[in-house]
Amino acid sequence: KVMAHMDIAERRLPQDGRMNLHANNQEIDVRVSTIPTVNGESISLRLLSRGEQQFNFERLDLSKKQEKIIRHLLAQPNGIILLTGPTGCGKSTSLYCFLSSINSVQRRIITIEEPVEYRIAGVSQIDVKPEIDLTFAKGLRHILRQDPNVVMVGEIRDIETADIAIRAAMTGHLVFSTLHTNDAVGGITRLLDMDVEPFLLASVVKSFIAQRLVRTICPDCVEMVDYPHEYLAEIGFPVKEHGTRFRRGAGCDQCRQTGYQGRAAIYEICLITEPLRKLIMQKRDGGELKQCAIAEGMETLRHDGWRRVAQGRTTIEEVVRVTQTDEVMAETTEEAEPVVAAESA
Repeated sequence: KVMAHMDIAERRLPQDGRMNLHANNQEIDVRVSTIPTVNGESISLRLLSRGEQQFNFERLDLSKKQEKIIRHLLAQPNGIILLTGPTGCGKSTSLYCFLSSINSVQRRIITIEEPVEYRIAGVSQIDVKPEIDLTFAKGLRHILRQDPNVVMVGEIRDIETADIAIRAAMTGHLVFSTLHTNDAVGGITRLLDMDVEPFLLASVVKSFIAQRLVRTICPDCVEMVDYPHEYLAEIGFPVKEHGTRFRRGAGCDQCRQTGYQGRAAIYEICLITEPLRKLIMQKRDGGELKQCAIAEGMETLRHDGWRRVAQGRTTIEEVVRVTQTDEVMAETTEEAEPVVAAESA
């Protein structure tokens, strides 16, 4: 707590701190969070490498179709592009990659974040400081007086921030931000629940991009697995397109018997098309909105996960685990655990 500049005498309230360490020839940024429990303080550390970071589209590992859609969105002069997903799913990395791809002397880019995780040359980055009342909303309001072309807000948490972001988009700015929702369409209902006017949402938001991180198969213990047709049909896997035989990690010392090593992202891109815009104006429920988005060509997180399975990057079980809250399914992964035959790859 001393190293993170936290109050060592305060054990009754949650605290946040930050410190820098040098380990294994690299700089590590450590975010420290403490909360009081009945058994004493619980401390959580989040480690971020301060080494040279490459923020580009190759890092995102998008499909050709996804990259084409996103590059088209980034070329827009104004509007809002929102990334959605739970904490730790890679939203910040994606935002940094987007900003880096459009960063140039012709465009002034300003961000307000909590906290600034990585620094990008040529981008003006602001750290939120609640203790001095520098909030997302207040910072964003003042950013607009700096004549930016592109604005990135770390997170839209309330109607005040949402209103200012919408006003920024309506006055010719390209705005990026994030929301905590289970899927892309959930971003629409979240903003409507915040009391954002439907006609404003429909007119200025260009896209909601949901993402998750799936564990990738350990290369040292790969085996081939035959999955039953019944199980694959139950989870909606496209057997005709990809077959029934896939890679899986058996578990070894290198991966600590998990069968996984590393992570990769899966995506769901919901473009606000005219049919979807009409449903938003009518305040339709999330189910109808999602059906419309799929009919308009949206590929779900699970569908993109199947692409990773077909590539041999991850397993069917991992995709189901990560996306089961986003799919309408009767059984959980445990209830639908497959009986498979395996052999070494």
